Amino acid sequence: MVICYIGVGSNLGDRVKNIKSAIKEIGALKRTKVMKASKLIETKPVGGLKLQPKFLNAALKIKTSLFPVALLKNLKIIEKQLGRVKTVRNGPRTIDLDILLYGDRIMHTRDLIIPHPRMFKRDFVIRSLSKII
Repeated sequence: MVICYIGVGSNLGDRVKNIKSAIKEIGALKRTKVMKASKLIETKPVGGLKLQPKFLNAALKIKTSLFPVALLKNLKIIEKQLGRVKTVRNGPRTIDLDILLYGDRIMHTRDLIIPHPRMFKRDFVIRSLSKII
C-alpha cells in the first residue's frame, strides 16, 4: 500500500456535502483507505472564470494499492457521480479531485502529472497538506 495525498475542492451546490460525499466514495474504493482529512479552507477561485463562487478545499491522506492511473480513473468516476460537468478550465464545479502526491513517485504522462504541477503555487494546498502529513 502507498500513501497518497488527494486535493478536494467544491464551489457549486452544497460544498460541504459534496466534499463529504467524495471522501466517503474514496474510502469505499477497493484497496483504499482514507486515513486523514484536513480542515476545510474557503478560497477565492484561482484561474478560470473570475466571477464564480468561492471554493471549499481540503486535502486527504489515503493509503491505496491502486496504481496511479487506476486511482485517477476512479477519482474521475467519483467526480462524475457527484455531478461534475466539464465546462471551462478551472471553472465552477461540484467536486474536483486531484492526485497531489503518490508515495515518492514522479510521473509525467498526457493524463497525469505527479507531483501535481500547480500544488506549490496554491497556498491552500500547502496549508491543507501541512496539517495531515
